[in-house]
Amino acid sequence: MKPSLLDKLRQLADRLQALDLRLSEQGVHDDLDEFRRISKERAEIEPVVALYETYCQRLSDLDTAEAMLADPDMKGLAQEEMAAVKADLPGLEQQLQTLLLPRDPADEKNVIVEIRAGTGGDESALFAGDLFRMYSRFAERRRWQVELISASESDLGGYKEVIFRVLGQGAYSVLKFESGGHRVQRVPETETQGRIHTSACTVAVMPEADAMEAVAINPAELRIDTFRASGAGGQHINKTDSAVRITHLPTGTVVECQDGRSQHQNRDQAMRVLVARIEDQRRRELHAKEAATRKSLIGSGDRSERIRTYNFPQGRMTDHRINLTLYKLANLMDGDMDELARSLAAEHQAEQLAALADQD
Repeated sequence: MKPSLLDKLRQLADRLQALDLRLSEQGVHDDLDEFRRISKERAEIEPVVALYETYCQRLSDLDTAEAMLADPDMKGLAQEEMAAVKADLPGLEQQLQTLLLPRDPADEKNVIVEIRAGTGGDESALFAGDLFRMYSRFAERRRWQVELISASESDLGGYKEVIFRVLGQGAYSVLKFESGGHRVQRVPETETQGRIHTSACTVAVMPEADAMEAVAINPAELRIDTFRASGAGGQHINKTDSAVRITHLPTGTVVECQDGRSQHQNRDQAMRVLVARIEDQRRRELHAKEAATRKSLIGSGDRSERIRTYNFPQGRMTDHRINLTLYKLANLMDGDMDELARSLAAEHQAEQLAALADQD
């Protein structure tokens, strides 16, 4: 293993000892925030150090076996042990390199997902509804919670735009690869000639900010308008000015929310989306700078870029970033996205490992 990686592992082992010492000190439990921070850091480091200790033990086993070669009675056993250790070491090194990859600090956060109909008119809006159901069912399989924030329905039952939250551990780490252009090829319900049409939607996946302080927003830079909600929602929602529109004047970002039953609820939801959008813009600008020196295979979040095609006549889904084609479109649209999610994460991890190797 490269010396630079070994240095990082030794530093983590020392850090784990320091954290254990801190947790054993009297009074550390009195500060709950500090206790949680230390416990969280320890939980992240401990598996890496445990694997590092296993790796060191196998190296020690190799040294012991080599020392046994001089003894004729032990030579056969020593050779077997040396072969076993040499077979184990590459896998252990690979696992350690993977665990040392830089973590996206947003990976464990909840997400806000925005789906917008693009080219294709009513068919695009229907496909936006299909994507919303696909992600909702995938979230259900993961036992994540889905909360609708805002929806603009089309005449045929789809969505011109739908915004929702997904609450669950690691939601962003799995769904962040969904940002981009999604293209569908199928015969629309309104097509009488049986011709295949191509439509598109855009998906934006943003990590939810932990608190409003994540983005410094000056209240003086906000324009907040209230108005009467439109569409279905019952007597209360249509007879009061409960809908909220918030405009962030410096960036021109506009968020509307009218699905909640109260102005207060809609304002909270709109602020949540506003903060996520501004934070997401910052992240994408940072990624764009990084991509100038090293092109990113996944995770650029470029929403103008077509990332995937759903071909209904052929029953296939193709992800163009990793050249993956799966012939189980019906299952995918029903939320069976595990294989796709694993493939995207694995390719991203492989790219990170390659970049780490280039740095060394």
